[in-house]
Amino acid sequence: MVHTSTSNNSRKLPQYVAALAAAGGAFACGTLLGWTSPAQTEIVDRGQGYDFSVDKSQFSWVGSAMTLGAACVCIPIGFLINLIGRKWTMLFLVLPFILGWAMLIWAANVGMLYASRFILGIAGGAFCVTAPMYTGEIAQKEIRGTLGSFFQLMITIGILFVYAIGAGLDIFWVSCICGILPLVFGAIFFFMPESPTYLVAKDRSENAIKSIQWLRGKEYDYEPELAELRETDRETKANKVNVWAALNRPVTRKALAISMGLMFFQQVCGINAVIFYSSRIFEEANTGIGAEWATIIIGIMQVVATLVSTMVVDKLGRRILLLASGTSMALATTAIGVYFYLQGVDKTKVVSLGWLPVASLCIFIVMFSMGYGPVPWLMMGELFATDIKGFAGSLAGTSNWLLAFVVTKTFEDLNQAMGIGGTFWLFAGLTVVGVFFVFFAVPETKGKSLNEIQLELAGNRSNPSAASDNKAEK
Repeated sequence: MVHTSTSNNSRKLPQYVAALAAAGGAFACGTLLGWTSPAQTEIVDRGQGYDFSVDKSQFSWVGSAMTLGAACVCIPIGFLINLIGRKWTMLFLVLPFILGWAMLIWAANVGMLYASRFILGIAGGAFCVTAPMYTGEIAQKEIRGTLGSFFQLMITIGILFVYAIGAGLDIFWVSCICGILPLVFGAIFFFMPESPTYLVAKDRSENAIKSIQWLRGKEYDYEPELAELRETDRETKANKVNVWAALNRPVTRKALAISMGLMFFQQVCGINAVIFYSSRIFEEANTGIGAEWATIIIGIMQVVATLVSTMVVDKLGRRILLLASGTSMALATTAIGVYFYLQGVDKTKVVSLGWLPVASLCIFIVMFSMGYGPVPWLMMGELFATDIKGFAGSLAGTSNWLLAFVVTKTFEDLNQAMGIGGTFWLFAGLTVVGVFFVFFAVPETKGKSLNEIQLELAGNRSNPSAASDNKAEK
């Protein structure tokens, strides 16, 4: 699919610009995810922000309604992506963003809060499918990993942004600022090109040429890339099958199993539990750091670690980041579990161990943000063939958000049944399983074109034509 070598007078800067513009929507998603932290402090703990009261149980639904909205939209958005294109789908999503924030700002009752968060979840979930796909299709293979990581990077920056402004502003103004951000995204992204892959699929070759030249530069010889896109499209249409038949192809089933597996282990590694208990961990370690500053410190760690990931993902590869991330997170959650278990047995045993959960928390956040945070979304845009990418990517996204909902809603129940220590050990055990899954099932996609990835998934690891192409590119 994309995409020939950079030795052909290709410019990279426009590709970075387009990917960052698309990731502006991820920034808006990050504010949506981070909003619950300052909101809970003001709305539930202080009883401020609205003319009606919201208890802890109701607010848990306010938080999780977003994940349900995201889960509901992932499959429908796959069809819209192929109907009106990647660019116009993302621009269209500005509307539910604005509607959701407006309802949240001027909510008259708890029901409006539920509805607003559900609508915002629809917008956020749709972005999580569309933006990685767009980035994967506009980028040349040498920088596709870096550009694909922008999505998670901007989500973490969005979360940190809300934590920071939430420390100084009341929730009304925080929500107003968050509501303006999708408009800023729309104004910038309007000037970006549509995906050449989509344009070729719609027989709009002239527009595809303009898009390629915008992304690669006017001096770039677009003919080889355009010919490759046309050939791929011709093969896709010649072998066109319905969605269910395409899903039944062995290569699609394998890609779907890998993508959904990565989404599963991303959610069950314990990221929500670690963040949920972060303020308590900082407090009990006698660091003198308050809850608001604890969340800001975590946000900074997430941003820095994700930024590092974007710089090394095309050098180290996806597998090594996932393996290092999973191993480190399993050790960290095991240590946190030990701390809380000992605390439950005898509090005096952990008086001198305050450093242990803090160090483990920092290691966990950093390693999640380098591996299991960005890589599953990046690989979702790489693993699927063009004719099934929209729908299969949507299935993977749906599974991610449904798991987020289940983990969030059952977390307290697990604590009651197993204790805090036991819950963290459960997450550690699941993460270890995830490490074995990555080692045995996840292929390396670093430096490979999307066509080469499909060939490897099909079992053709050494493809002569691909090899000769690679030699010609060097």
